[in-house]
Amino acid sequence: MTLPDSSVICEYLEDRYPEPAVYPARVNDLARAGWLEEFADSRMGEVFIWRLFNQVAIKPVIWGEPTDSAVLENTLQKDIPQILDYLEMQVPQEGFIFGNLSVADISIACFFRNAAFARFRVDASVWPRTASFVERVLRVESFEKLKPIEERLRRTPPLQHHAVLKEMGVSLTYDSYGTSEPRRGMMHID
Repeated sequence: MTLPDSSVICEYLEDRYPEPAVYPARVNDLARAGWLEEFADSRMGEVFIWRLFNQVAIKPVIWGEPTDSAVLENTLQKDIPQILDYLEMQVPQEGFIFGNLSVADISIACFFRNAAFARFRVDASVWPRTASFVERVLRVESFEKLKPIEERLRRTPPLQHHAVLKEMGVSLTYDSYGTSEPRRGMMHID
């Protein structure tokens, strides 16, 4: 099996997703963007969603279970600093990773927005590049447009989310698999 030339891949992405292009045009940048997106999705997701947000918000609020202090402490003292140390070497001091906003910037910033709901903030005195990078990305118009929705939902019981979203004019599906009681998924989460 032969793989297509890298220029074919870039042309495909430019044709399929013309403007704004969130994937870099240069093949080396495209590969790096893919890596950073995967790093965010796998490692950052594991730490910020399943170890931080799950412990601080989901377990106590949704399941009525106590926070595992050992997991949370390890997350805050070891896992998150490792991620921030890595990002400090990857993100630019100014602007975005590839000049224009890209999938890499968005993928990384999303987890910090979620972490903010768990009252986590990047310590700018320790990780200044990462702190300013996250702030820049989260000020992008697309993220700013979501803030009123996020704020309203944070103050609304989950069973009322659908009605509130509809009231706010958010496009919703007609049918939902949501129930009046939370249901555990198939994944085992510590």
